[in-house]
Amino acid sequence: MSYNPNYDPTLSIKPRSPAPWVLAFVALAGAAGGGYWLYQGRQNARQDVTAATQRAEVAEVAQKELAQKVEKLETEKIELASAKEELAKDVQAKAGELEAKTGELAQLKGTYDNLQEKMKDEISKGDIRLSQSGGRLRVDLVDKILFDSGEAVISKRGEGVLGRVGAVLATVEDKQIQVSGHTDSNPISEKLTTQFPTNWELSVARAVNVVRFLEEKAGVPPKTLLASGYGQHHPIASNKSAHGRARNRRIEILLTPSLAPKAMGKEKLKLAQADAKDKEPPKVKAEAKDKAEPRDKAKPKDKERTKTARR
Repeated sequence: MSYNPNYDPTLSIKPRSPAPWVLAFVALAGAAGGGYWLYQGRQNARQDVTAATQRAEVAEVAQKELAQKVEKLETEKIELASAKEELAKDVQAKAGELEAKTGELAQLKGTYDNLQEKMKDEISKGDIRLSQSGGRLRVDLVDKILFDSGEAVISKRGEGVLGRVGAVLATVEDKQIQVSGHTDSNPISEKLTTQFPTNWELSVARAVNVVRFLEEKAGVPPKTLLASGYGQHHPIASNKSAHGRARNRRIEILLTPSLAPKAMGKEKLKLAQADAKDKEPPKVKAEAKDKAEPRDKAKPKDKERTKTARR
């Protein structure tokens, strides 16, 4: 063995340290763990985004449904308000009708009481009968207090009776006054057939004479009066007895609600016209416009004719 002057016997050969490999493994493990953590974080984030998107879609659907419900409720609110307004109008109209009806019944009751007071003697004798039902008032007058037997001309006594009845009827408003002539079933006597061939003619003539008297002598408005004759065909008692036939020979005055339209005030007339105009269907306006177009189209032709004539 040769001598090595640089040899140091204190130095000995040692194995390499595993620390670098451990550190490298730890670094790789850390990197892998970090990557996995980032991967999981991204997955969780994606899931959160997906869940949030789903929640947003559900919320959007719910919002649309809620908007539809709100719109429906608004429509129902408008319809209810309109129905409430119409109901209020109906209630007001019914209240007005009820008030008018109450006034009519009160007026009719006043007429009934007035006739009872003025005609109490005839009523007590059974020559006049009064009856009231609802909005109708009927006055039955036996023929003997108005006419002589077989006559249609009003007697002096009849004029006095009709004068008192007419004084009451002249104060009645918004009523139609129908005067009806009635006879018994006995045929007209031979001496009167020339003037009255049947009971029809006699009943009509008596009713017309009563109407004329009420208009001309008692001042009852003629537009409220109506004359009619029923002959023997509307009896109120049996014609088999003298008493029944006497009851059937009568003049009946019937007061009923007037069928003629009342005069409308200017303000109400304007409102009614405006309401009717609003309710006018569009089709009617369109038709009117179409009818007006041919006249407009005809104007150029008329101008051409005028120019030609000038030339």
